[in-house]
Amino acid sequence: MRRGLPALALAALPLLATPAASAGTPLPVEEQPFTTYAPAQTPDGVPGARRSLGLFEAVDRLPVAEEHRAGYQRTLYKHWNRGLNATDGCDTRREVILSEAVNAPQVAAGCKLTGGSWRSAYDNLMVSDAGKLDVDHFVPLAEVYDSEQTPWSAERREAYANDQDSPDTLIAVSAASNRSKSDKDPAQWMPTDGAYHCTYAATWVATKLRWDLAVDDAERQALLGTAEDCSGTTVTYEPAP
Repeated sequence: MRRGLPALALAALPLLATPAASAGTPLPVEEQPFTTYAPAQTPDGVPGARRSLGLFEAVDRLPVAEEHRAGYQRTLYKHWNRGLNATDGCDTRREVILSEAVNAPQVAAGCKLTGGSWRSAYDNLMVSDAGKLDVDHFVPLAEVYDSEQTPWSAERREAYANDQDSPDTLIAVSAASNRSKSDKDPAQWMPTDGAYHCTYAATWVATKLRWDLAVDDAERQALLGTAEDCSGTTVTYEPAP
């Protein structure tokens, strides 16, 4: 399933002043992390096949390599682009915010958002002001650069930075929790909401598998340590084109 704007929110965009309808209350994040994709029914070698693995096995699929930060610049990853709908006036960031609203905001000219509410998974807080949200790259851009096994093209970096074809790559969270995380990997930072740790580790691994990214040894050990407490957690991902 691809992330998309709620139908009613999109319908409201051309009207500008018309309040968007409620998006409804989704399942808590802990209950829905990897049910968005059906279990894999095709062999791993098939391009685009959806794959489901236990967390331990998924961590073992990740290549291990030293990080390489030299030369990193955030501008290497063009974001935000025009999003999934190039005519709606909303860039990728705002489309993600709209898609993850618990209660949809009103959408005015220039995709200005007012009202609405969101649940920030990292710290289990409700946020009622879109201006207090950050859209986080689940695997931060600097970490992606560190983990690229071969240098990516500009097009692939832009594709990652704006990836809405997976529900995992981008997430709307409180600005405070995102600033706390910064560009840290799971060996250096985990969400303050302990109930989210299994989901966080699995989403991190799914994103790295989707984009064929490596882990360093400390990161791998941290993920394996988390997996010990997450025996029932499943990682499901679809390799990026």
